[in-house]
Amino acid sequence: MADMTDSQLELKGAPFDTSAWDSTVRLYDIAANEEKTKFDHRAVVLSTAFSDASHAYSEGLDASLRELELESEKIHALGQHDNAISSVCYSGEAKAIITGSWDRSIRFWDPRAATTQQSSHQLPERIYFMDTMETPGQTRESSLKFLTRALACMSDGQGYATASVEGRIAVEYFDPSSAVQEKKYPFKCHRQTIDEVDHVWPVNALAFHPTYNTFASGGSDATVSICDNKVKKRLRQFPRYNSSVSTLAFSADGSRLAIGASYTWDAGEEGARTADRPALFVRELGEEVKPKGWGTS
Repeated sequence: MADMTDSQLELKGAPFDTSAWDSTVRLYDIAANEEKTKFDHRAVVLSTAFSDASHAYSEGLDASLRELELESEKIHALGQHDNAISSVCYSGEAKAIITGSWDRSIRFWDPRAATTQQSSHQLPERIYFMDTMETPGQTRESSLKFLTRALACMSDGQGYATASVEGRIAVEYFDPSSAVQEKKYPFKCHRQTIDEVDHVWPVNALAFHPTYNTFASGGSDATVSICDNKVKKRLRQFPRYNSSVSTLAFSADGSRLAIGASYTWDAGEEGARTADRPALFVRELGEEVKPKGWGTS
């Protein structure tokens, strides 16, 4: 397997897939700990999304959106952007596939319709990351000064988090009232002082727990941290992995965390020569993801 670009874990039927730089999407059987299916693509696949336990959607550098039938292993072309598609999401409420592209557009797709592309909306800049929520309706400037590497919406719908290459995460809230906006904050993370020198690593991945609303962050320091955004504290840091953490995904019931570790090109071609083999980990979760005092009155 090549270095990973994205992972999705959906336990309604237990599919788990990854997209990668080797132009593949791979489906895994977690219980059997084995690869179940591989879908070959013509170009690098940047992101995937499930609509249900039988269908997934993929996109990438060739600007094409595809529907993957997980049981029959068939691939259907749904449409094209004018440049690489960087992100794909599924909206259960709208029953639509939503894609964001470097062509500066967001497009909505219905795979059931004769004309699959339903609408297209231009934006002022290229789209790098997207996540879905129930009632979108705001435009925000990033609180982070450097390039955004990851974005995730809170599971309670109250806000979101963004992460940058400068080892920082910003926690933001949607409610524009001053009382709520006072709660937003950025913080430093995925850093380490070695021989009195502050080493800073990019934060590559974010994921919110579907029940507890705590979140996981993964960085190029090869670590994963669990944080409680309400009390602004780190709850747990897992032992270091073999390589940079490139992608994260919680299962639908929150009992597992999928972790993709692969080279993220922070050191260019030279680093690629000595990089470890990409690896996938699925971690069983317990009390470490619960906020302090959860369930107590």
